[in-house]
Amino acid sequence: MDDIMGAPDIAFPNIGLRIGQVDPVAFSLFGVDIRWYGIFIALGMLAGLIVASRQFRRVGENADNLYDFIFFAMLGALVFARLYYVAFSWEAFAGDPLSILNIRQGGLAIYGGIIGGALCAIVYCRARKLDFWRFADMCAPGIAVGQAIGRWGNFFNREAFGGYTNGFTAMMLKTSQVNALYINEETAANIVSRNGALYILVHPTFLYESLWDFAVAAALVLWLKRRKFDGELFALYLTLYALGRVWIEGLRTDQLLFPGTRVAVSQALSAALIVGGIVFIIFRRLKSVKRLTND
Repeated sequence: MDDIMGAPDIAFPNIGLRIGQVDPVAFSLFGVDIRWYGIFIALGMLAGLIVASRQFRRVGENADNLYDFIFFAMLGALVFARLYYVAFSWEAFAGDPLSILNIRQGGLAIYGGIIGGALCAIVYCRARKLDFWRFADMCAPGIAVGQAIGRWGNFFNREAFGGYTNGFTAMMLKTSQVNALYINEETAANIVSRNGALYILVHPTFLYESLWDFAVAAALVLWLKRRKFDGELFALYLTLYALGRVWIEGLRTDQLLFPGTRVAVSQALSAALIVGGIVFIIFRRLKSVKRLTND
């Protein structure tokens, strides 16, 4: 590995990228620190809304239904994303339950957000007498885009990274700036020194997932006109997202685990979604073909 001049907070040494100082706080407003994590979550939601509204218009649906829904979706997604995270890392909050309310430093689980958003959509669609599956189809690409952008909040927080690697994509982080709980034995055994600072070399799993989510969003947009039934895009989103996540989650060192086990919650859920999504799509497509044949 080539030496890097200076002591940057974050670097990708094997591609010659040196990022310098990376402050998790973007700016302060009236004495309150506004963190990049929150900014990227907000940007992801905004981008997701724009993409979803375009999908509504592409199929001739009233985008006002989406705009009326988005506030409830954001609130439900944030609440459930936090609850999911807290439920599987309770030991970190047991001594200070009020810290559950502090989400500015991270601690949101994407699967919790998906569950919360889906539950809100079910209630909303029933109240408005809308088809939930069709509504979910139009939202699916926007959800993937929102996740892709939101993941960059993890970059500024130095979290959601993987175990040791010295491969092409290796990310170098100062040991003094990351949570020691997420440095495993292999990573600790390969700490390097550069210009008086100690670094770990890890998989940038936040980046892997961001790129995967963008690819999923593109696939869903392209698949829109090929869908055979309402709900196919949403099922395809869950399946494709889970397909990437089941691998990426295996690389991470900050996994949420089932209590008393070494089983990663999100990895198990991803595997279930892959199987369930494939079965659902095949069953509904065969049903659609059978209906057309009978007609």
